[in-house]
Amino acid sequence: MSATKISNILQQAIALHQQGRLDAAETLYQQVLKIEPEHFDALQLLGVIARQSGDAELAVTRLRQAIIVDAQQAIAHGNLGAALQDLGLAEEALASYDRALLLKPDYAMAWNNRGNTLRSLGKLAAALHNYDKALEFNPRYAEALLNRGIALQDMDEHEQALQDFDEALQLKPKDIALLFARSFSLQCLRLEEDAIAGYEDVLRLQPGHIQAWCNRGICLQKLQHLTAALDSFEEAIKIKPAYTKAHLQYGNTLRQMGQDNAAIKAYQTAAAHCSDETELTQINYALAALGAFDTPVMSPPAYVADLFDQYATHFDQHLLEVLHYQVPALLSKAVNRHVKAEPGNYLDLGCGTGLCAPYLRAQASKLTGIDLSEKMLTKAKNTGLYDELHCAEISDWLQLQDQDFDLIIAADVFVYIGDLDPVFAAASRVMPAGAVLGFSVEMTDDSADYLLLPSQRYAHSYAYLQRLARLHGFVIADASQQVARQDKGEDILAHILVMIRK
Repeated sequence: MSATKISNILQQAIALHQQGRLDAAETLYQQVLKIEPEHFDALQLLGVIARQSGDAELAVTRLRQAIIVDAQQAIAHGNLGAALQDLGLAEEALASYDRALLLKPDYAMAWNNRGNTLRSLGKLAAALHNYDKALEFNPRYAEALLNRGIALQDMDEHEQALQDFDEALQLKPKDIALLFARSFSLQCLRLEEDAIAGYEDVLRLQPGHIQAWCNRGICLQKLQHLTAALDSFEEAIKIKPAYTKAHLQYGNTLRQMGQDNAAIKAYQTAAAHCSDETELTQINYALAALGAFDTPVMSPPAYVADLFDQYATHFDQHLLEVLHYQVPALLSKAVNRHVKAEPGNYLDLGCGTGLCAPYLRAQASKLTGIDLSEKMLTKAKNTGLYDELHCAEISDWLQLQDQDFDLIIAADVFVYIGDLDPVFAAASRVMPAGAVLGFSVEMTDDSADYLLLPSQRYAHSYAYLQRLARLHGFVIADASQQVARQDKGEDILAHILVMIRK
């Protein structure tokens, strides 16, 4: 058969391929290979079809066969990189993209896909550089703008991300991925009404978009439109009855409405559909807070980290302006009556964004902060008040220390730990005689050592704290009951305690 005949079959196959008629196109590509088994284009395009059909392993096999035929074709190396990326083989994917770009330095798609691989590895700055290169060679590359925006989202640079999404939407105004990503950035910037409008644009184009329904519900919940939020979560559940996130958020909204029994049922349904152990632990924690599961000894670390990662951008404003948070000032006043006059080595447990640091810095020869939330620590670093910052669970970190601390302070931290015995044990080993421990806890009566409240925070009894002090070599030097903050207009009382190591 003549080369012209092969060319005609190939052109028909490519036309079908472009129309999305993958089976018909594959049949014709296979016809080409029966005639010419080492036909590069047929092998390479069969690899593309395999990947489009969700068979990344077959795609890799076919693309490698094409590369054996002609290793100088950048497109095959680029497509091989994408298939390897689908298989989670990031380093191999990067090597394929590098070979593609060595052959064709202006290959915008390879730069874009290489950026995606780097983003999957958490190398966000490098990913941004790759997207920039893709856009340098193709300024109207909407997918690269989308991916650069998503990388900026990962860096919490949502205002910059919006610029990319808006530019891309000029090119593809009805692109669902772009509209959804833009709405998510608006949501993260706490522009809930704009985010809701964006999610509704997504849903007009794709009514079955469950993430849009769920995120719309979360925004409505933030705006206190709780019945509407429930409706949105219900729509997500109708589409995917096993959607754990929707059941969990449905439960959160019911709990916020005071419908605890209904919330328990929603959480139990979420647990029944949950396959992720970390997420299941958090659901069971929510159930425990409503008395429907055994009380854990502490909040799940992943729950605390996620809670405060989400909270980081507006933590200070919400605490100080909305909740009228007083604990740093109250603790500072209490510990200053007992710390030594000379500068000392100070430790801020659960330091968050650094609200205690202004009270501690002047007297600290060294100030160290510990927190579970990376994003909170970024805010704390920006204060310039800490000498060291560490992302760790506080008891674990304390157990590894070989330095002594003259002051350890924990403002609104022990509310996420029920059993304080390990913390006191770990703290006492790094505190010499005369060192000061200052902390706050929410209050409960002496009927139990600690309780997990419906707010998903722990409260502790004073009798329990007295017993811990005796057990671990502390003397209570200062104790008072103070209004720590407000919640829904109600004063929340806390114990403000100062203990001195004997």
